[in-house]
Amino acid sequence: MGNCAGDEQHLDLEELASSWDWHLRRKAAWNSALPEPLLWSLARDKVAWVREAVAGNPSASEELLHLLTQDRDGFVRSAVALNPGTPPEILTELSTDEMVDFDYALGKNRYLVREAVARNPRATREALSRLASDGDEHVRAAAASNPRLAPELLARLSRDQSWLARNQVARNPAASEDILINLADDRIADVRASVAYNPHAPPQALRSLAADRSWEVKEAVARSPRAEAKLLEELSASRAWRVREAVAKNAGTPLETLKQLAQDSDQSVQEAARKRLDKGGY
Repeated sequence: MGNCAGDEQHLDLEELASSWDWHLRRKAAWNSALPEPLLWSLARDKVAWVREAVAGNPSASEELLHLLTQDRDGFVRSAVALNPGTPPEILTELSTDEMVDFDYALGKNRYLVREAVARNPRATREALSRLASDGDEHVRAAAASNPRLAPELLARLSRDQSWLARNQVARNPAASEDILINLADDRIADVRASVAYNPHAPPQALRSLAADRSWEVKEAVARSPRAEAKLLEELSASRAWRVREAVAKNAGTPLETLKQLAQDSDQSVQEAARKRLDKGGY
């Protein structure tokens, strides 16, 4: 009796995996409970989106992932590169993949497989070093987001000509305090805001960013769990209601500041502060 539910689930998955509708086969291919033989079968499916789902399945074996690195469709190979279970040696093989896809929003080609490898925490230091020096800014930015990137490469990318790369360094939890302090003075507001959102943003950087000319940057500081109480008090007087609302929602905001914000001229700020006060805990 204890195996009935499992047997029924496998039966349902088998039905999905053999469906005439490729959307259902794709649904089965994503399921981590799909038996290995069915994964192998779907890895040879005529529809690339089904094979892509297999390539992204965390239960896919190393042998199956290796097979899919040879797939003719670049999106399938990209899914292999993103899979958290893909071994480092396969990622190294994919790190030189030349597959491109045109990004209509940006009006340029993107090297999606290399970008995917650069984001994967299992990529080797050697592969990441090569990708951090890639001629394409999106590949470098992807490498800059990887928490396993060597400190010296993070430092170099923090000075990259592409703001996309600098922005990813600013978000990277592995970035040093010195790097974050320097990026707090970046000419691009998005980069400065990313420093404030970094879970390890140092107090010096947050104090600098609290005086930023951009309200979006100030809002990011007001949301930071590392923002000091005094800083939050100062930001509660901002002319931008979104900044005051963020202060009201911050768990570190002092009680007296919350009481003041509960009487704010903006209804959204009032509501955020009153919700915090209703929860209590002071």
